[in-house]
Amino acid sequence: KKYNAYKFIIKNRGFFVIKTKQLFAALTLMVTGLSSAHADYTLNLMEGATELSRDVYGLHMWVFWICVVIGIIVFGAMFYSIYYHRKSMGHKAEQFHESTTIEILWTIIPTVILVAMAIPATKLMLKMDNVQESEMSIKVTGWQWKWEYEYMDNGIHFFSTLDEASNKARQKDSGIDPRSVPHYLLNVDKPLVVPVNTKIRFLFTAADVIHSWWVPDLGWKKDTIPGFINEAWTSVEKAGTYRGQCTELCGKDHGFMPIVVIAMEKEDYQEWVMEQKGLALEEASAATKEWTADELIAKGETVYTNNCSSCHMGDGAGMAGTFPAITASSVVTGDIDAQVELMMNGKGMMPAFGQMLSAVDFAAVSTFIRNGLGNEVGDSIQPSAIQAKQSALPEDEGEDDDE
Repeated sequence: KKYNAYKFIIKNRGFFVIKTKQLFAALTLMVTGLSSAHADYTLNLMEGATELSRDVYGLHMWVFWICVVIGIIVFGAMFYSIYYHRKSMGHKAEQFHESTTIEILWTIIPTVILVAMAIPATKLMLKMDNVQESEMSIKVTGWQWKWEYEYMDNGIHFFSTLDEASNKARQKDSGIDPRSVPHYLLNVDKPLVVPVNTKIRFLFTAADVIHSWWVPDLGWKKDTIPGFINEAWTSVEKAGTYRGQCTELCGKDHGFMPIVVIAMEKEDYQEWVMEQKGLALEEASAATKEWTADELIAKGETVYTNNCSSCHMGDGAGMAGTFPAITASSVVTGDIDAQVELMMNGKGMMPAFGQMLSAVDFAAVSTFIRNGLGNEVGDSIQPSAIQAKQSALPEDEGEDDDE
């Protein structure tokens, strides 16, 4: 058998030499290239862009090296004992029981190790929960499937939804290569904007099911739970764009609920605040003007694509047994006030769009589905009428909880 093994090795020595060289080259490239390719290939956590994220990374590394040292000592002792005290060297197994010294040692040593990890972990958890002395507050509400942001200090309020390019590319048979879409499924129409070097308090809740707001660069994530308020804080130190996702399985479109946070210098942030207040005035003005049916239909098509097509399909055919069709629907082709009431308050798996859409967008999509997707009812509804209905809606329960 030994002769045959030697014969095989000699016969294939060229193969072994080549493979050994390849293996050595691969190991050399891996060792020398890890640092230079860190941005593209990493095996560790990210350090993030906040003090908290760096603290989390530091705690992770502290626990990691403790585990490495434990592994070296335990496996080193085990392999040493196996090799140098094996039976072939004449050693015989010792027979002993109930060693008080060993019992004390393997109780004290793990306790000391756990304390060494627990103290810094507890300090960090207390630090992460300390929202005192915050300079501003932002309320985050999770919806199926978008995020609602309300700046408690200046009245800015908007919904953030998957961007139109990603939404079109993700549709079945869209014919769009997702790789051609910048930041596919990680971009939104309206990002959350915050100032740098500012302690920001976040209040998290949800309007329907449990979601989870997670931006890795901030160093933490928080669940948004209906009827409950969670708190967290951050202070972004460097201007830039930071992306995240919902990390709770919140329904069929869970994967299409990204988060984008843009951190700006304080001067730029103040300019953005003034711009948003100006846009709010323009939106309020747009809700009072008289729109033509063609204007509403044109705008409503985009609103439908971004908010309705994932369930009712792009052509309005719906999903049999799950989501009803828009085309030839008795609700859509019937009384417009009944249709608006249903859309405004929601039903079953359909969310209450009365709180999610502006008066203009609501009127536009209501008019579009009655005069598009194979329907030709011929009527329309004005944003001013929608605005009156929205003002009669009950206050959001989450507001009472926050107060």
